[in-house]
Amino acid sequence: MILWILAAIVVFAGGGIWLFLREDPDYIVKLIKENAPSKKGALTINYNNESWVKVNENEPLPLASTMKIIIAIEYAHQAAKGEIDPQQKVRLSELANYYVPKTDGGAHEAWLKSVTKAKEEDEVPLSEIANGMIAYSSNANTDYLIKVLGIENINNLLHEIGATNHEPIYPVVSSLFIPVQLTAEEQLSCEEALEVLKKMDITEYRLRALKIHQNWLENPPTTEEKEQIIKSLNMDYQRLWSDQLPRAAAQDYLALMKKINSKTFFDKEVHHYLDLVLEQVMKNPKNREWLEHAGQKGGSTAFVFTISMYAKDVDGNQTELVFLADDLNMLQQIKLRRNMNGFQLKFLRDDKFRLKVKQSLAERN
Repeated sequence: MILWILAAIVVFAGGGIWLFLREDPDYIVKLIKENAPSKKGALTINYNNESWVKVNENEPLPLASTMKIIIAIEYAHQAAKGEIDPQQKVRLSELANYYVPKTDGGAHEAWLKSVTKAKEEDEVPLSEIANGMIAYSSNANTDYLIKVLGIENINNLLHEIGATNHEPIYPVVSSLFIPVQLTAEEQLSCEEALEVLKKMDITEYRLRALKIHQNWLENPPTTEEKEQIIKSLNMDYQRLWSDQLPRAAAQDYLALMKKINSKTFFDKEVHHYLDLVLEQVMKNPKNREWLEHAGQKGGSTAFVFTISMYAKDVDGNQTELVFLADDLNMLQQIKLRRNMNGFQLKFLRDDKFRLKVKQSLAERN
């Protein structure tokens, strides 16, 4: 009897795991319906210039790494103007100053592995750093590009593209050091520093992150300081860090996706550099069989999941989609990672599914 019960548990558990892992594109719609009333989730979609879905489209939510699209555009702008040289060599040791292990889900290490495979050089072109920021979501590459491009130029771009409700962008990695800075300056315990951070004005928080970032030009963080950061990043600090990330509304990014998708808002010279970075999906030959062009960038923290994408298929159909969600639990995170790509593909290629999504969320529009 005991063996039978154990066997039944294993079968049941196995079935549960199978159901959990099975792809379910409808999950995205279900989650948006659940999170819409609390305004912790937003989804907005345009299809062939028609507003298809609008759920909490004007609600500011944390962007996580999706905001790196803005940095990619500024990189392309400066490259097109000749203000930076995409082929300029950068030592990998310079990037190491902006890298804190175990804080980016292995993104930077994965990128490093890709660029050093079968090579022994300690240098990469600036274009590859931009590529690693988007394709691998390296935070170290992001902060290095912020140094090269200039934070003022990046934030001025927000006004130029009409994203006036977008919160200012600031260095990602250096902001991790703010709690340790507080404990050292004011002789606080970790708990006391956390309470100070909770009450800190967001403007002061951004300024602190920027000052730490600027200080690294002459005094980069030591290995010991990085290890201290890793030890101090408990879930309370991670939550606060996540909450303070730049916010924008889904509608802001939908408008931006439409600008990029049109291929007319930005100059051809800008697209020459931007498309190489942002349109990673077009590197797959199978995608080039049915897509004229497409690009996207997603982001996540322990509590946030976001993505912005645009596409034009070979038949001329155009799609722009933005999904933002905050205050997620681990199960929701896993299911989103499992199902978002399937949702996007099905929306792009399945007329019935596309109509179903529209009808399911019509009452939320």
